[in-house]
Amino acid sequence: MALLPTNQDLISAGIKEFNILLNQQVFSEPAIPEEAMVTVVNDWMDLYLNYYKKKMVGEQEEQDKALQELRQELNTLSASFLDKYRNFLKSL
Repeated sequence: MALLPTNQDLISAGIKEFNILLNQQVFSEPAIPEEAMVTVVNDWMDLYLNYYKKKMVGEQEEQDKALQELRQELNTLSASFLDKYRNFLKSL
C-alpha cells in the first residue's frame, strides 16, 4: 500500500516543479513589459497553489499552514526570476 504524501513532500514537489518552470523560460525579443511578466508569474503561482491546495492533508489549520509555506517559497522563487527578467529588460 502506497503512503500518502505529507504536506512537506507536497511543498517540496511544488517548489521543485515551479523552479523547473521558471528555469525553462527563455528571454528573447520582442520582450513583454515587466508588468505583463509579473502578471504571468502571479498566474503561474496561483495555478500551482490551487493545484497543491487540493492535495494538502490534515486538519484545516495544518493545510493552511502548509499552503502558506508553499506560497512563501514560490514568492521567493518568483522574486528571483523577476529580478533576472528586469535585468534582461535593462540590457535591451
